Parts: sequence; C-alpha cells; structure tokens
Amino acid sequence: MSKKALTPEQKKAMEMKYEIAKELGLLEKVKKMGWKGLTSRESGKIGGLMGKKNRENKKNDNQKES
Repeated sequence: MSKKALTPEQKKAMEMKYEIAKELGLLEKVKKMGWKGLTSRESGKIGGLMGKKNRENKKNDNQKES
C-alpha cells in the first residue's frame, strides 16, 4: 500500500471505518490482524454501515440546505 497523504475525505472515511469496527467489537481484531484478517461477512458489515451513514449524512446535509 502506498504511503501517500490522505485527502480530508479519505481521512474522514478511515475514521468512520475504525469507529464502525469499534461499534461492532472488531477493533481489537483489526489492530491484531489488520483489515485482511476480517472475514468477508465482517468486512461487508462495516462497508454496509459506512454506506448507510454516508447516505444519512448526505440526507441531513440536504435538509439543512433547504
């Protein structure tokens, strides 16, 4: 993996990813084994919740603009 600096959007997404892993009780597993140590079900759960939160955030942003 490249060691390039993250954009603000990428940094926000990474923070959300860790937050969700913590909520699901997977943070210790990630710290111990890395993201590759997760099962496809665990990874999918994290990705699904990230998508859900992104949709909620966009919906809330759109409501604030109205």
